[in-house]
Amino acid sequence: MPQPKHLTALRLRPLPRRKLDAEMQKYLAICEEKLGHLPNVLKAYSFDAAKLRNFVNFYNELMLGDSPLGKVEREMIAVVVSAANRCFYCLAAHGATLRQMTGDPQLAEMLVLNHRVAPLPRKTRAMLDFAHKLTVTPAEVGDADRARLRKAGFTERAIWDIAEVAAFFNFTNRLATATDMMPNTHYHAEAR
Repeated sequence: MPQPKHLTALRLRPLPRRKLDAEMQKYLAICEEKLGHLPNVLKAYSFDAAKLRNFVNFYNELMLGDSPLGKVEREMIAVVVSAANRCFYCLAAHGATLRQMTGDPQLAEMLVLNHRVAPLPRKTRAMLDFAHKLTVTPAEVGDADRARLRKAGFTERAIWDIAEVAAFFNFTNRLATATDMMPNTHYHAEAR
């Protein structure tokens, strides 16, 4: 279903797909086939082939690559950070992804609205509390916060990955907000 004009993410004119290199054209085609749509964030980034490639490579490594954090944990961080920043695009998109991944729409909605109300294991809560604090009061993050993560069972590498995912979504939330990026409309109904 085509999106109403006011709900598109095309504030900057995307390059015609044929002007992207073959690898990026193939990647976008795979996304459309696998997801059933092309996420508006990819459309938005496609105004510049180099920026699109950098975004895709970094996102895929961060969210899908090897990490002591599971994919669900990384998605939870994305949602909690996006909630703190009130990023409409990321809350819709990553809220839908989290609902799909967990099969638990209620948990995903709790994380979208206020992660503190969600019934979470102690380790998960420590991770999300750290990501939230790093988002809303980064200058206050210190040794005690990292010590809480270690005590909860996170390794130094895991702490790095928690911080990196939180930092990435702070970055993308701000770009999405600055450009008035709108989520694909079907995200709102997915996995409910």
